[in-house]
Amino acid sequence: MSVTDESKAAALRGTRGWLIDLDGVINRGDALVEQADEFIALLRQTETPFLFLTNNSTRTPEQYVRRLCGMGVFTELREVYTSALATAEYLRRRAEPGARIAMIGRDGLRLALGEAGFQVVDDPDQAQYCVVGYDPQLTYADLVRAHAALRAGATFIGTNFDPTLPVEGGRLVPGNGATLAALTTASGVQPTLIGKPERIIFDLALARLGIRAGACAVLGDRLDTDIAGGKGAGTLGVLILTGSTSAEQVAGAVPQPDLVVRDHAELMALWRAR
Repeated sequence: MSVTDESKAAALRGTRGWLIDLDGVINRGDALVEQADEFIALLRQTETPFLFLTNNSTRTPEQYVRRLCGMGVFTELREVYTSALATAEYLRRRAEPGARIAMIGRDGLRLALGEAGFQVVDDPDQAQYCVVGYDPQLTYADLVRAHAALRAGATFIGTNFDPTLPVEGGRLVPGNGATLAALTTASGVQPTLIGKPERIIFDLALARLGIRAGACAVLGDRLDTDIAGGKGAGTLGVLILTGSTSAEQVAGAVPQPDLVVRDHAELMALWRAR
């Protein structure tokens, strides 16, 4: 092992748990990132706790488990934490029981809000909160309804502000940040953001994992969400170049990742050598 590799491995010595992004790290769309399943298997072999931490609020934890298991990444419900779950938990601690919510999003967000005891309503004039998550089937009518709720005084909550997300073939498509930007432009209202890089989701995820921030590493493919958010929460920031970020983009990044790896093969070698 080279001196550089030894120094990289040394960066992981204090790590006792992982918060792991999904899109661009474990999968690209419906395709498995090469050797991602082997890295998860290695964490299990070394009895290292981890939590999949995703800003994508579209799927329920059960749907994520089925999807990951179908890719060969064997996962349990307790190992999946989405921005939908974090949003529901944030509201559960602040909103009155049964609060009425106008929502943009899919099954993952709708179920999380319902299980937290909130009412998802269609009438924007009834809504006390307007919660917006990523919806690949977004329509103009959805924007009109959410805008009306905001104009009527609903509190604006965004599950995350990712401008794009990676899909199969290496393409990037507009993410929830694009939807929030449209609503902010139309209404003049800024949302409270829950997902990465916000501290809210990291604190909730670390509490769920049961690992203090200084003993946890965040593995992600985005500098602006995974790395900036993880480092802001006090974790180690590990950037993997399998998704949204290229090696060239790392040089000028602020903050800098603590560790950069090409792929899961390199990460596994460093984890074994730490």
